Amino acid sequence: MIEALRARVEGEEFDYQTLLDALRGYASPRDAITRLLRDRVIIRVKKGLYVFGPAYARRPYSPELLANLIYGPSYVSLDYALQHYGLVPEHVHAVASMTLARAKRFQTPLGLFTYRTAPAPVYWRGVDRVDTGGGVTALMATPEKALADKVRDDRGIAVSSVGAMLSYLLEDLRIDEAGLAALDPEQIDELAQVARSRMWRLLAAAVRRHRNV
Repeated sequence: MIEALRARVEGEEFDYQTLLDALRGYASPRDAITRLLRDRVIIRVKKGLYVFGPAYARRPYSPELLANLIYGPSYVSLDYALQHYGLVPEHVHAVASMTLARAKRFQTPLGLFTYRTAPAPVYWRGVDRVDTGGGVTALMATPEKALADKVRDDRGIAVSSVGAMLSYLLEDLRIDEAGLAALDPEQIDELAQVARSRMWRLLAAAVRRHRNV
């Protein structure tokens, strides 16, 4: 059964219908799924979403793609994306995403996936399809959008000047200085204009000042 299943399911991340189709030759596909779960051949990430267990995987699963599939529409952002781009030094375990739906969190056998609500007018701006390895792609914020999302999501931030914003970025968030200088302030300005966000205007100005130092 395992060899046949592995031959029919190409990816590491797959849904219930794909699993049923792969097991269509069995008299009781649901019983087969129960055995596969029991033996850790497959792991249920959430209802209707699975990955192969470590002993049967052909490549590591993509946490970013799983984040897109667990709850949507959504794109990976915030601390996880900042880590992906090398903008923050900390290793981030929880996969953080933005969504148009309500904020949610999912504790799964593969770790924690969190979702914060993004403003609708700028939701799709600054979102790319990023290669996460092995030819797998997932929706993720650009570095500029990820940082803007982080600034907006941090309820504890209280800055009212460009200097204070720059201090917050470099001292509180510990954003990499070279990475910050490489950001495009025009992209953040566009987000600020559409969202009418003063905080994002300060962010764009802070990035611009840092680039000119």
